[in-house]
Amino acid sequence: MAAASRGLLARLRGLSLYAGWSPRLPFPPSRLFSAEAFVSHSDDDDAGGEGGGGGRIIEARARVMGSTSRRTGVIGVKCGMSAMWDKWGAKVPITVLWVDDNVVTQVKTAEKEGFFALQLGAGQKKEKHLTKPEVGHFRAQGVPLKRKLREFPVTEDALLPVGTTITVRHFVPGQLVDVTGITKGKGFAGVMKKYDFSGMPASHGASKSHRSGGSTGQRDAPGRVFKNRKMPGRMGGVQRTVKNVWVYQIDPARNLLYLKGQVPGPQGSFVFVKDSIYKKPDTALLPFPTYFTQEGEPEDLEPLIADLGDVDPFMAAD
Repeated sequence: MAAASRGLLARLRGLSLYAGWSPRLPFPPSRLFSAEAFVSHSDDDDAGGEGGGGGRIIEARARVMGSTSRRTGVIGVKCGMSAMWDKWGAKVPITVLWVDDNVVTQVKTAEKEGFFALQLGAGQKKEKHLTKPEVGHFRAQGVPLKRKLREFPVTEDALLPVGTTITVRHFVPGQLVDVTGITKGKGFAGVMKKYDFSGMPASHGASKSHRSGGSTGQRDAPGRVFKNRKMPGRMGGVQRTVKNVWVYQIDPARNLLYLKGQVPGPQGSFVFVKDSIYKKPDTALLPFPTYFTQEGEPEDLEPLIADLGDVDPFMAAD
């Protein structure tokens, strides 16, 4: 069968799935997205039954965060590390993250995918640097082309419509977050660098084995090397999560997030920031499901710093 015939049959088969399609339309209706609400297709009613995905509308408005609610995270670019001094004169090691134009690119619901999640996109990328499936995905959702995509599981009450912008004000100074990233790749490393082995004797009795790992097993019994034996191998380049990182400051004007301490990854890499799981922030202080910019709000806002209290830590010991 010719390629044109196969394409025509596939097109007609797809059109037959849409009962409400009119020949006047150049293409069948699909999922409708806007900046205000998310409306799923009416044909999803059969899959979800009563209360299913058909007619689900997600409004971009503030809601009340419950004890079991789970917000989305953000995609950040690691700018590097620096140091700042707080109002008491204490030096604070700082990692600066840039929340680069985070936009909701897809909404996943239990009626269609079986779970609730939000797919976020960050950065910009030219069409010639994307694959055709990626370009088709962005075109279908009606969002700009993005450089990085990440899916964040959320609860049903934390869903946001496609096209919603997530800014650095999604977080509050003083809260704790979990940061996930790909650690720096160190290449093939020995046991002294990778596992902090002490090595072999550096003087008498050692011949070209000063940095060796030593024995790796026994003799005839058991006659093998046990699993998980620490040996030379590739170091770094794996996903790691640093938990309970303190948000020291946010800069809404430049969309910068200042975290205390270090986070995984080299400078310029993508990291993923979300609310801490083990030490949950105060739900009354967090914007839920995210922060929505108010009309008339100035763009050149001053940086917001975490509350350090009224007691000087250097004088408290006295």
